[in-house]
Amino acid sequence: MTDFTDALSLSSGGLKAQSQRLRHISENIANVDTPGYRRKTVSFENVLDPSTGKASVQTGPMRLSQAALEQVFDPTHPLANATGYYDGSNVNLVMEIADAREAQRSYEANLKLFEQSRKMSSGLMDLLRK
Repeated sequence: MTDFTDALSLSSGGLKAQSQRLRHISENIANVDTPGYRRKTVSFENVLDPSTGKASVQTGPMRLSQAALEQVFDPTHPLANATGYYDGSNVNLVMEIADAREAQRSYEANLKLFEQSRKMSSGLMDLLRK
């Protein structure tokens, strides 16, 4: 049964990591037009539990993109400088949508693994009861 619980634990860690990634992506999309906003990114880390020796995945620290902010020309904007430009965000909407699709597919794959492991352990329990 430990193999089933390991699979459930591993897939639930993946679900949590991808949901946090989707949260950051949705924040980026929501702030695409916010002046001075920097894109948030998150990385994944492989974590080894020393007591059990099992590996799992979790999100690393959130990072702000250091890419240059877009210079937007609008002399009427309150943040515009003397030349009429202000700092926009460095969020690329197409990139965010592509990242969201990738995160969604990874989330769905982890969910399928979770469901299959649960079904297999239920099936094994049913066989053992007979």
